[in-house]
Amino acid sequence: MRSSTAGFGKGDQKKYSIESWRRQVSISQHASMSLLDHCPYELVVIGTSLGGLHALEVLLAGLPESFLVPMAIAQHRHKNSEENLSGFLQRQCALPLTEVEDKDAIAPGRIYLAPADYHLLVEAPQLKENSPGQNGSPFCTFALSTDAPINFARPSIDVLFESAADTYAEKAVGVILTGASADGSQGLAKIKAHGGLAIVQEPTTAFCPMMPKAAISAVATAKILPLDKIAPFLVNICCPALR
Repeated sequence: MRSSTAGFGKGDQKKYSIESWRRQVSISQHASMSLLDHCPYELVVIGTSLGGLHALEVLLAGLPESFLVPMAIAQHRHKNSEENLSGFLQRQCALPLTEVEDKDAIAPGRIYLAPADYHLLVEAPQLKENSPGQNGSPFCTFALSTDAPINFARPSIDVLFESAADTYAEKAVGVILTGASADGSQGLAKIKAHGGLAIVQEPTTAFCPMMPKAAISAVATAKILPLDKIAPFLVNICCPALR
């Protein structure tokens, strides 16, 4: 079980630490970090609600195994939902996908899913001498919180997006997919205001267009794409070597 306070993990289950993760980095991961030096973005955050399962299935299936920019997903779901969403999504994509544990280090080439009934935040670690992370910076990590739901949602898309904007600034990409609320529109606007990239699913291709429409109203300059074009676009902008 997870703790009932912000900043915690699943009981006694093993959590990643920055130091232990660094010790386990393989030669191929070192190569990944080098390739990320040439990528303009360092994190993609995705928010979705009603109809999101199919939307995520389509998007994730379009990402090649060589896609290195980490992704974090906030999908609205019932707080008592069974923990099988990550398993289903993993079967749809070539990249390793895991449900986040508190203080997980954000590693390249991985997809992270917000747990049910927990807010997911991105944190910049304390600066430490001789502990470089991607692009020469310390490793960023995730944090989980049981703060009150925002607009009836936990995980809140806005919480994830706003923390990503604060931590990654112009190196963040926000993607809003189908959904039945306005959650994520403020967070997407903050990513854009910090110099990041805003992407929204074309409302006519969404199972529920309310969330995409709210995002477009909040960010008039967002890149609007049909669902099946979002993954190829992400590959094009995030993986220069694959062009």
